[in-house]
Amino acid sequence: MIKPLGERIVVKVSESDLKTASGIVLPDSAKEKPQQGEVLAIGAGKVLESGQVAPMEIKVGDQVLFAKYSGSEVKVDDQNLLIIRQSDVLAVL
Repeated sequence: MIKPLGERIVVKVSESDLKTASGIVLPDSAKEKPQQGEVLAIGAGKVLESGQVAPMEIKVGDQVLFAKYSGSEVKVDDQNLLIIRQSDVLAVL
């Protein structure tokens, strides 16, 4: 498993729907990039100028919404994961 550094978190991105509400099947090129996922790992927190570490507000297992084009995509053990900063998280569900 990946251990993120600083204020970064590892998110398993939720798969987007393959069909619309009316039943139309969407091709990969028409799907929007998902903005929701489950937190798999968190870093220690942000290091402040005073040298103290600010604790993370997010914990492992949280369902989060994040900014659309944030983070870096990585593939580990055939899973598509996203590494983002805690500041890119918009809300916890």
